[in-house]
Amino acid sequence: MKKPVLIIMAAGMGSRYGGLKQIDPVDQEGHIIMDFSIYDAVKAGFEKVIFIIKKENESDFREKIGRRMEQKIDVEYVFQDIENLPEGFQVPEGRVKPWGTGHAVLSCLPVVDGPFAVINADDYYGSQAFQMIYDFLSTQEDTDRYQYTMVGYLLENTLTENGHVARGVCETDENDKLTAITERTRIEKRGDGPAYTEDDGKTWNALPKDTVVSMNMWGFTKSMMAELQGRFAGFLEENLQKNPQKCEYFLPFVVDELIQEGKAEVTVLKSRDRWYGVTYKEDKPVVVKAVQSLKDQGLYLQKLWE
Repeated sequence: MKKPVLIIMAAGMGSRYGGLKQIDPVDQEGHIIMDFSIYDAVKAGFEKVIFIIKKENESDFREKIGRRMEQKIDVEYVFQDIENLPEGFQVPEGRVKPWGTGHAVLSCLPVVDGPFAVINADDYYGSQAFQMIYDFLSTQEDTDRYQYTMVGYLLENTLTENGHVARGVCETDENDKLTAITERTRIEKRGDGPAYTEDDGKTWNALPKDTVVSMNMWGFTKSMMAELQGRFAGFLEENLQKNPQKCEYFLPFVVDELIQEGKAEVTVLKSRDRWYGVTYKEDKPVVVKAVQSLKDQGLYLQKLWE
């Protein structure tokens, strides 16, 4: 089996945060959230990382993290380009929004030839998650169905005090296999607990605190690349007419389709760790405090790469 590689989605616009949040330090040593993710990944066994970035951010990324990481892990860059569409399609006039996480991962098609894990650049996942997903990808191969995996988190451990978040709400069977995943793009803490809205806050639907949600930490065999490529044109055909400026090709959408078609089996690896991330500027002090606490507990060195 080929060794799993780690893909980090870092091409997000940072629109809610108001800047290039992926390279904003979260401690006095200048580490960013990705430092902790890559540190945990290397410790788990990963030997290569692929950064998905925007071409215009390349120099910043190389300067802030790429050169630092190159001493510890093999580094490669791919670019998520809004113009990278199947033949016969073009970017709607006025659209600046990227095409979503499915399109981001599809950008790696030319450089991925084996199993891979996918994470967000600006989320802290915890060391347990990287070990679980590496071990799975190192031992599982496709059978009559694709053998994929996902690290799931308890919803209450993934919320911010400062606004709304997007999460993939998961349903699992008694064997911890994913049966369905629904992308909820606006989940907030409400008076009675977490809730989501689909109509800009006019109505709210409660969600249990222990709902298992996806933080976009996935593990796939190489087969996922062909599926993403093969389904993208159909997605565009259906959605460009409905929402030309903002429709997104979400990775969980494709996973859910494959499950419903009986083509894939997704094992949910459950983490009890707390998620940390900077969705809004107001989140940063919380993350800074959490990072120092993790260091004080001895989980990380003060200077990770010494």
